[in-house]
Amino acid sequence: MSETVRVVVDVMGGDNAPIEPVKGAVEALMEREDIQVFLAGQKEVIERELEKYPSCPRERLEIVSATEVIETAEPPVMAIRKKKDSSIVVGLNMVKRQEADAFVSSGSTGAVLVGGQVLVGRSKGVQRPPLAPLIPTKDGVALLVDCGANVDARASHLVQFAKMGSIYMEHVVGIKNPRVAIVNNGAEEEKGNALVKETFPLLKACKGINFIGSIEARDIPAGYADVIVCEAFVGNVILKLYEGLGSTLISKVKHGMMTNLRSKIGALLVKPALKETLKAFDASEHGGAPLLGLKGLVVKTHGSASAVEIKHAIFQCAQFKQQKINEKIEKYINEQDTEEVDRKE
Repeated sequence: MSETVRVVVDVMGGDNAPIEPVKGAVEALMEREDIQVFLAGQKEVIERELEKYPSCPRERLEIVSATEVIETAEPPVMAIRKKKDSSIVVGLNMVKRQEADAFVSSGSTGAVLVGGQVLVGRSKGVQRPPLAPLIPTKDGVALLVDCGANVDARASHLVQFAKMGSIYMEHVVGIKNPRVAIVNNGAEEEKGNALVKETFPLLKACKGINFIGSIEARDIPAGYADVIVCEAFVGNVILKLYEGLGSTLISKVKHGMMTNLRSKIGALLVKPALKETLKAFDASEHGGAPLLGLKGLVVKTHGSASAVEIKHAIFQCAQFKQQKINEKIEKYINEQDTEEVDRKE
């Protein structure tokens, strides 16, 4: 049997709290026996939700009391400092003290990012932890690094993003020698802004990653690369456009199928195949976005995350822990840094 993975779920964070976080946690426990869940939040609220699930394996579930809630609009740094009994701070501190292996939250992105770096802490050698969601492509998924943590990243940060993303895709997703590309406004090496122009030759010279050059945004959904490297402003724009366009297209397809009798009959015939296809492009099926390069695992899900996304984020944590991704990232980053120092000397 696999090693048990201990995951803290923030029950109070997100648009659908506490209903969806509790439901997702319970479903994860019922589907896999190698998971233990801590539900962090207001005890009475959690107990009330758990009454809906009499068959829940309570021996692998524990409620961790947290009386405060960090709201989305609150300044992240101030919230982390002042609300020490919030579900986010309590959960992150459990990871820091190694009482849990991972923390999952749909709450304030800023608070999760700040708390992850300040409370859990960066792994040795990691300059900036990036937020890295899996996004659907024609061939499967790609990792978008960074989508929200480092707006003012430097070239050396992007090189580390490529290294960490490669480790994640190989050991969690199972893609050997993942293809790494940097987001650019053209395929030519001489194109791009100052950051891309500085980073490109560094990635090209970087040993241990399969760098294939630049990638334009239109080629990302086609699956031309497995690790998509960019700074957080660009990454967040790509992610939000991806999600918005996806939901709009699905809405238009559904509307078109209901316009007349003929289209309705056709919809019935293609429904099974279409449902399976659309499922592959459903972001909730891929879990949340891990904050790579920390001493423990922190995963941020969408603010509107459903139980399905929470459940898959918990499964994601199990895979991350069992594959020892943090240890592999720290080892790889420091080995590469040592090699670079030796070459300079």
